Amino acid sequence: MEDNIEIEMSETNRGNERIIINKKHKFNISIQRKDKSKIYRCTEYKTLNKCKSLIILNDKKEVLKYESLHNHLEKEIDVSISVAEHKIKEEIKKNSIPMDIKPKHIFNAVSQEMGLIYPEYSTIRSQIIRNINKQFPPNIKCFDDIPIESEYYKTKRNENFMIFKNTDLIIFQSPFQAYLFSNYHKNIFADGTFYAAPKFSYQLFITRTYVGEFNMFYTTSISILKSKKQYTYETLFKEIKKNANKFRSNTLITTINFHCDFEQEYLTNNASESYNSYLNNIFPNKPLFYKLIYILKEEENLSYNDYQRRTKGNWKKKQKIFSATDEIKILIENYKSKEINLFYNGCNRNELIKLWKECLIDLNDININLK
Repeated sequence: MEDNIEIEMSETNRGNERIIINKKHKFNISIQRKDKSKIYRCTEYKTLNKCKSLIILNDKKEVLKYESLHNHLEKEIDVSISVAEHKIKEEIKKNSIPMDIKPKHIFNAVSQEMGLIYPEYSTIRSQIIRNINKQFPPNIKCFDDIPIESEYYKTKRNENFMIFKNTDLIIFQSPFQAYLFSNYHKNIFADGTFYAAPKFSYQLFITRTYVGEFNMFYTTSISILKSKKQYTYETLFKEIKKNANKFRSNTLITTINFHCDFEQEYLTNNASESYNSYLNNIFPNKPLFYKLIYILKEEENLSYNDYQRRTKGNWKKKQKIFSATDEIKILIENYKSKEINLFYNGCNRNELIKLWKECLIDLNDININLK
């Protein structure tokens, strides 16, 4: 038996135990004996090589026996992939919000830790995504299963995102979105989409408003509806209006002009319709509940940063002076969030290049404005 045996713990794609010996060979668990010792066999044992190398460890991971003779070549790259996948999986488990995980960042950290021999990112990217998806909470299968409280119901700024829930409706509206609704309520555009709604629901309903000074549309609420009952829509508008009134400094909101998708005269505006199309493109299939909420929060944060940049941070009453560095930082964070959304929806290299080219154009605009 070899004197110096370096053992690293790992696991298979199915979660079964695996160990790595001297960074050269992989061994999968074969049998656990009554004395709690475990027999691990070379992964080539069940191939045409029928390698007979094995190692036996006691319950303290001490080596009891090691048959080190292999009848095949070492596979250092293959082994490095297994080690990297295991280390990355352990890092992923430490994060309570899986969608906040940046796979490339974790890969870079693990590859530096591993040293010279580590796999290419492209070889383990799909496995990283699968491990991230496994960290999601159990999927919501019916409306009644939607929780009243969840860590997912907080914005990036740690503010409440969910404002109302009953048996037929759940409404998401951040303080920023409520502010927009309350201060730009002259015309509110409303529309629903069925394609981006979770399977257990009837519709994803969105309200947006137009901010004239920036020539921009901003989302002011997103709701998931169980049915198309008139009472559900009445409740929806009542609760959004009630929440938005908290952000009115003087008078309460009374009259609102709602423009819905069935009003022909306003169809050409496409205010909500275009946003619905955008969501439908993000979710080629009906989304999981928590993934949908995460994406909606990302989009809310992008809008918040955009509005902050355009108003120099003055949407709240507190004055805030932005330096050029602050403005550039907000812009880059904005594009980083866009990159994450593209990444999770299977973008290609050309789409990423186009995204960052747009970022460079915006950075150049900031530079011009500062001169």
